[in-house]
Amino acid sequence: MQILLINPNSTASMTEQALRTAQRVAAPGTSIFARTGIDTPVSIEGFSDEALSVPDMLAQIRAGEADGAQATVIACFDDPGLDAAREAAGGPVLGICQAAVQAAMVLSKRFSIITTLPRSVPAIEDLVLRYGASQHCRRVRCIDLPVLTLETETQRAFDLLVAEISRARDEDSAEAVVLGCAGMSEMTAALTEATGVVVIDGIVVAIKAAEALVGAGLRTSKANAYAYPRVKD
Repeated sequence: MQILLINPNSTASMTEQALRTAQRVAAPGTSIFARTGIDTPVSIEGFSDEALSVPDMLAQIRAGEADGAQATVIACFDDPGLDAAREAAGGPVLGICQAAVQAAMVLSKRFSIITTLPRSVPAIEDLVLRYGASQHCRRVRCIDLPVLTLETETQRAFDLLVAEISRARDEDSAEAVVLGCAGMSEMTAALTEATGVVVIDGIVVAIKAAEALVGAGLRTSKANAYAYPRVKD
């Protein structure tokens, strides 16, 4: 089984981190290959960054399927271009926000999400509503750090996440916490250990869901909404 892991931004080190996380949980026989955005923003922080990342991402998804990918995971918590990606791809396409939110609803009654910057909060709140999780998601929180700072100031980011997870548990009555940025993925186990809270990373659950869908022989429906784009003169 081959799975494409696409990082829509252009920071290769973030792609490498996401790939390490994915490979750590992949089943024997699953091959994961990663692609990084080309001429896209260095991080996805806001609606404009998201929009700028989508055209290249769609091209890379098509190229990935031509190279044998049977499913695609978009490693950005904003789930940029998710519907368009499902039009472009034949295999399942999973966004890490949708995957993590759905996992949180299975694993807990009430959960909170913790992301990076305040400007990311409204976009994630929109996704929570879209994915039918508003009654379960108590709050979308942030640690007020830029995405790339997760790599350059890892200990500071970890400490802020521990504090925010604890607040989510105590103030939101959150029974689980979703990490709202792909750049947080390698901290998941340590955060669970430090806080005693169920901490969910979207890359992990998206990879496992992709394996399950491919293993079940399921592909993206091309009946109507996700039909391949029409060829136009």
